[in-house]
Formats: sequence, C-alpha cells, structure tokens
Amino acid sequence: MTGAPVRTVDLLVAGGGPAGCAAAITAARSGRAVLLVDKASFPRDKCCGDGLTTLALRLGEQLGLDPADIAGWQPVDDAVIHSPSGRSVRFPLPRDDGQYAVVVPRREYDAALLDLARTAGAEILEGHAVTGINVHEEGATVDVADLGPVRATTVVAADGTWSPIRRFLGLSTDDDRGQWHAFRQYVSDVGPAASDLHVWFEPDLLPGYAWSFPLPDGRANVGFGILRGGPIAVGDTGQIWDGLMDRPTIRAVLGDEARPEDRRTAWPIPAKVDRAVLDHGPVLFVGDAAAATDALTGEGIGQALLTGILAAEAAATGGSMTDVASSYRGAVRRELVADHRMSMALQRMLAHPLGAGAAVRLAGLNSWTRGNFARWMFEDYPRALLTTPRRWGRGTLSTPGAYTAP
Repeated sequence: MTGAPVRTVDLLVAGGGPAGCAAAITAARSGRAVLLVDKASFPRDKCCGDGLTTLALRLGEQLGLDPADIAGWQPVDDAVIHSPSGRSVRFPLPRDDGQYAVVVPRREYDAALLDLARTAGAEILEGHAVTGINVHEEGATVDVADLGPVRATTVVAADGTWSPIRRFLGLSTDDDRGQWHAFRQYVSDVGPAASDLHVWFEPDLLPGYAWSFPLPDGRANVGFGILRGGPIAVGDTGQIWDGLMDRPTIRAVLGDEARPEDRRTAWPIPAKVDRAVLDHGPVLFVGDAAAATDALTGEGIGQALLTGILAAEAAATGGSMTDVASSYRGAVRRELVADHRMSMALQRMLAHPLGAGAAVRLAGLNSWTRGNFARWMFEDYPRALLTTPRRWGRGTLSTPGAYTAP
C-alpha cells in the first residue's frame, strides 16, 4: 500500500456498470458513505445485446431510472422466434400494461445509471482503477490509482468477468473465461421487419442463437452467441461473422439496404452463479464478477441489478463481515440458483435442432402459450417458477410491466 492518507467509507464499489450502480444507489439511499470507482470514463461502450428484460426494467424503475432521460430507449412489443427448420412464430408481449422488454445501447444506459448513483449521494470517481486490495479485521483497504488507499467496511466487486479484485485475492480459476461468447455489431438502414425483436436458432449455432434487436432511427443490434466448448470454437467464429447478415432468413429481416456500422465487438459471458465465489471476507462479488448471467439467453443486466441491490442490502444489515457475507450469499442462492439450474436444463434441450424446433412449436401452440412464453422468455416470470412454490401467489402470471404510470 502507498504512504498516502487513508480515506474511509462504508462501501467501496469497484465498477460502474449496472451491478455497481445498483449497489451504490441502494447503499447511498440507506445513508451509507459510498465511493464508486471505475477505470473507464463514461459514457463508454459495452459489448452487449442491449436488451432489458422485465426483471431489469422493474429493478431499474425501483432504483428510479427514468426512460425519458435516455434517447435510445426502444420498447419492444413482439418477439419473433425462428426455429432451425425455418418456422417463424410471433410472440406478443402485453399491450397497454407497462413495458416488458426494451432495447437501449449500454453506452446510454450505463451512463444514466451512473448519474443516478451520483444523484443518490454516492461519490463517483471515473478513470480510477483498483490496483490492489488488502483484507483485514476491520474490512478491506483498497488501492485506487491516482487516489491512494481507501478503507471500506464492505467492498462490492462489480468489476466484470475477469474481476481484478478476484485476481488480487488469488481467487481466479481457469473457468473464468466465461461459459458463452457473444459477438455484436450495430447495423443501420434496416428494413421494417427489424422493428421487432428477432431470435434465430440456427442449426450450427445451437444451443446458441443469432439476434436482431431493434433500436430507434432504423438501426439494430445484430449478433450471435455460442456456448464455449460447443461445436464451434471461439477462434473459428470469424467465418460465421462474415456471412451472418447474408443468411437468407436474417437478410429477409434486415433488408437489402442494411449496412454494418463501425467495428465488430466480442466478449465472454459468465454463467455459473451456482458455483461462483460470491464473497471473500468483506468483499461481495456481483454481476458478471459473480457469473450471474442467465445460462439460457446470456442476458445479465437484470441479474446484475439484482445482485447489486442484494449486496447493498446485506451490507446495510450490519453485523460482522461473516454475517454480511452469509446474508448476501443466501439471498443470491435463494433468488438465482434455482432459475440457473432450470436454464441449464433447457440449454441442454436446445442444443439439438429437434429439441429447439419442438420448443418453438410448443410455445407457439395457441394464443395463451404464445403470450405466456413471451413473458417467461423476458423474465417476467422466474425461469424456475413451477419448481419454486414459494414464488406462487395471486397475480403471479398477470403482474403489470414496468413504467405503468403515465
């Protein structure tokens, strides 16, 4: 550690993405002294499909995020799923009952959350990386670049898949490269069909998929995700990228005038919350650092917000660092592990064209199955709702979406 004076805070958050901001907002509003540091300066881009599920929308509304402040906010009314056989089924989301799915560029979304954390009372330091950490009986002392040591009762590690804090603590493993790998590019001048959200279960990508998610002004977020260790090696994805937009079923949606913008981006996606290290002494891992992404879809913003909130709530309960860690660990397992295991089971079914095709056929059987599948797919219902009776209750299948107030 350096010889600089030591600052003291209740909660130090490393990382200004959704998980870190959710923790900072929740803790600051409970009266805690919060310092959030991030090595990047915002707004900054983040490789992502940019999709917000109902879970993410409800949690964002709970935190106070206002869509009116985000220019690229694009609500989704319908999802169109394309099976390996070429069959396409439209799945409608409820109308006039709030928002159930939205697409918004992470550059705008993350910056808005960071501003919200600042407004809530957290101190925000952009362009400051964590360079070391020392755990002790009073909490932890964290070295921050260009600032010096900061002593915190609790540290929230929201620092991503390759969490530097996890590495500094000697907790990294060979399994930290992510269970999925995603590839994304923004596309301009898309056709009218691309105003819907599209998912293609292409036979060669299973259990992965390709997507086109709508954005304002004739733009779309287009990409695909593959399972690491699956039939396609990460190093062999360039050829898929080169021909992705010219696959007939995808080109039919994007239109002949669609053109890629800027560069392609790629990023690993961790999805192993059932076996991830969630805590170490006063350190609580959240979001991608907790490998909390949904194993079925690769969506992780809702899970990031949830783990950030749970970490801040555990810290607010007080008690020893063992008590705080135990409270957080139990909350994460209660909220996410059953759903993760259900996603893993469904992932195995979708690994084969026959299984993926059967799933699309069953989901599209009638208007009731189509409507409820859409809500389940966008995490309006928990993945493992049927196997977790504690979540059953009146209105479970009819809860309004987010942002219902005029």
